[in-house]
Amino acid sequence: MPAPLPFDFLPEVPSFEVTSTDVTDGGTLSAAQVFDGWGHSGGNVSPGLAWSGFPEGTRSFAITVYDPDAPTGSGFWHWLLWDVPAHVTELPAGIKAEDPIGIQGRNDYGDNAFGGAGPPPGPAHRYVFAVHALDVPSLGVPAEAPAAQVGFNITAHTLGRGYLVATYGI
Repeated sequence: MPAPLPFDFLPEVPSFEVTSTDVTDGGTLSAAQVFDGWGHSGGNVSPGLAWSGFPEGTRSFAITVYDPDAPTGSGFWHWLLWDVPAHVTELPAGIKAEDPIGIQGRNDYGDNAFGGAGPPPGPAHRYVFAVHALDVPSLGVPAEAPAAQVGFNITAHTLGRGYLVATYGI
C-alpha cells in the first residue's frame, strides 16, 4: 500500500489548476527531471509549471516537490521554493539556484535548488509537484531552514493548493 500524500493529513483547502509542459499528472517523469548523481544520470532540470484559478487574496506562492515513497520514514524533499510574487503564475523549466524568483530552500540532497527524482532500485516512487497559494507576501523563513519548518509555515499560510503527481522508478 503506498504512503499517503502529504496533504491527506493537512487542513482541507480549495484546489486550483496546475499544468506543466514537462510533467503529466499520472505520468512518468522524463530523464530531464531525474537527478544527476547518487547512481542516476538525469538532467536534473526543474519542470516548467503554470497555475490558474487560485483563491482571491493570494499574496505569494510556494512550490514544493516531495516524494512520499522514499524509504526514510519522512519522505524526501526535492524542491522548496517560496516567496514567489503573486503576479508570477508560471515558471519556465530549468530554474537555477541563483535565479531571483523567490527563496529556494535546502532539499534533502543538501542543495538550495531543484533536485530531480532519484529513487533506489525497486517500485516506482510518486513525486508531488505542488503550488501553494499563500496569504502573506513572504514567509519570513531563511533559505537554511529545515524542510519541516518551511512546510509548517507554508501550511499555516495556505489559501489553496494545486498539484500534479508523476512517478519514476528504476
